Amino acid sequence: MTRVKNGVTTKARHKKVLKAAKGYFGSKHRLYKTAKEQLMHSGQYAFRDRKQKKRDFRKLWITRINAACRENEISYSRFIEGLTKAGVEVNRKMLSEIAINDPKAFSEIVKTAKAGLEGKAKKSEVVVKNEIVKGTKKEVKEEKAAPKKETKTDLSSLSVAELKEMASKKGIEGASKMKKAELLEALK
Repeated sequence: MTRVKNGVTTKARHKKVLKAAKGYFGSKHRLYKTAKEQLMHSGQYAFRDRKQKKRDFRKLWITRINAACRENEISYSRFIEGLTKAGVEVNRKMLSEIAINDPKAFSEIVKTAKAGLEGKAKKSEVVVKNEIVKGTKKEVKEEKAAPKKETKTDLSSLSVAELKEMASKKGIEGASKMKKAELLEALK
C-alpha cells in the first residue's frame, strides 16, 4: 500500500489562513498558529460588531435628534412622547436626516409633537419634504407648483411603466407593447 502524504493540503490550508491574516501586526500574519488564533478572534469580533453597529447608529441618530430638539425648546424624550401621542410614525433615522437637511420641516414636526403633548393634534397626514408620513398635524400647508410643460428630458427620465400610463391616457393604441424609444416618439 502506498504512503499518503498530506504536505500539499497542509500547505494549502496554511496559505489560506496566512492570506486571510495579511496585514495583521507582528507574528499574527507570519506564523500559522498565531494567525489562525487571531482569525478566530477576528471572526468573533466581526460577528459581535455587526450587531453593535446598529446600536451605534441608533445612538448617533438620537444624539442628532436631541440636538435639533434642544434648538426648538423641547427635550428628546418629550419630543418622542409627543410624536407617539400624536400618532406620528417616523423612525429615528429619518428624523435625524430631516433634522440635518431640513430644519424648517423638523420644526414643523416639533410643533406636531408639542400639539400631541397638549392633546390638540388632529388625525391627518404630515407632509414632510414632499413625502407623506402617516400621523397627525395641526395645520398642513402644502405649496402647489404650477404644472410644468413636459420636455424631452422629462419624458426620457420617466420609467417605461409611467410612459405607458401616459400613452394610454392620451389614447395611443398599442402602447402596452411598445418599447421606451417607441413610446417617446409616440408621445412627442
